[in-house]
Amino acid sequence: MRPDRRPAVIPLHLSHFTASSCLGAGLDPTLAALRAGRSGLAPCRFETVHDLDTHIGEVAGVDETPLPADFAEHDCRNNRLAWLGLQQDGFDAAVRAAIARHGRRRVGVFLGTSTAGILQTEQAYRRRDAASGALPADFVYRTTHNTYSLAGFVRALYGIEGPAAVASTACSSGAKVFASAQRMIATGLIDAAIVGGVDSLCLTTLYGFNSLELLSPEPCRPFDAGRRGLSIGEAAAFALLEAVPASLDADAVLLLGAGESSDAHHMSSPHPEGAGARQAMAATLAAAGLAPDQIDYVNLHGTATPSNDAAEGRAVAALFGDRVACSSTKGATGHTLGAAGGLEAVIAALALQHGFMPGGVNTRTPDPAIPVRYLRTNTDVAPRRVLSNSFGFGGTNCSLVLGRAG
Repeated sequence: MRPDRRPAVIPLHLSHFTASSCLGAGLDPTLAALRAGRSGLAPCRFETVHDLDTHIGEVAGVDETPLPADFAEHDCRNNRLAWLGLQQDGFDAAVRAAIARHGRRRVGVFLGTSTAGILQTEQAYRRRDAASGALPADFVYRTTHNTYSLAGFVRALYGIEGPAAVASTACSSGAKVFASAQRMIATGLIDAAIVGGVDSLCLTTLYGFNSLELLSPEPCRPFDAGRRGLSIGEAAAFALLEAVPASLDADAVLLLGAGESSDAHHMSSPHPEGAGARQAMAATLAAAGLAPDQIDYVNLHGTATPSNDAAEGRAVAALFGDRVACSSTKGATGHTLGAAGGLEAVIAALALQHGFMPGGVNTRTPDPAIPVRYLRTNTDVAPRRVLSNSFGFGGTNCSLVLGRAG
């Protein structure tokens, strides 16, 4: 931070974090895949989908991960993925310890998703009564398909009595919840928050993006001159946000700022010059009290669609020039939609802790028309501050800045 700039928000400590995606369950396999430049994308064989020529990022073992018996009414693929994710990296124990420290009413839950448990509804429709069309009696919309069901499940799981909400702003959902929690903690309403995102594969997403002609027939290649569209993934990513303690290890990760915008340019297409994206990035820099040249690495939204990458590239170039190193990690994980902001915040935290900047997996020839410094391979230059972008349909945008404590 420069002496002439002051942060507009108080930093928060990511006291614990975890992520599960097609790269593996937990931080160790995630880090190993990023270090190796390995993608988790594979040809689509999900559920009944056999007619789409695309690759997806499916999390192994979700269907074989039942919820605890007391939470049977919450059973759906999205909540099973959440449960799987919460069991990794000691996160479950960390949440319970935070509740013991702060009290049940002083911990909040703010999570992002786009489709929640909609697969449960898709499957229920196959079992409708032939005569009346009624859905089966064992289908419970409130605790599965309902967008809030994700936060409701996590809140019930831990007996949390603090505020809880779900952001469903398409692909910015899992980032915007960091900003929500930061505001709640700043106002003194809570002392800690579970944030992140969970989105699971479903037919609505796969066939919906196919109808928009946005699915790539090969593993996606963000910012590549020959990019052909996105690859859908799924993930569960969580962080526990708390006040910064008096003593911290040098490699502790802090949330320095969050910036949001809504340009409302188009229902599905980004502003061609990335106006809202630039506004969100500028807002998070202002919140953190940082200048553009104090950012070492940008984790791009980078979906590998022609229009998204071009617009984001223009926005990044307008704010940072071609100085800052940047890449998209969606070539490794796929686009995890409402979970992407949380997943990529965790990836940013890993880059900060382990001293590297991840290269863009699958990208062969960076598009020469996009004037950014795009990393194709990992670099072992250790970043101190990372900006992570998440931009959603309808022009809802969010950027986060994370940094090392020391």
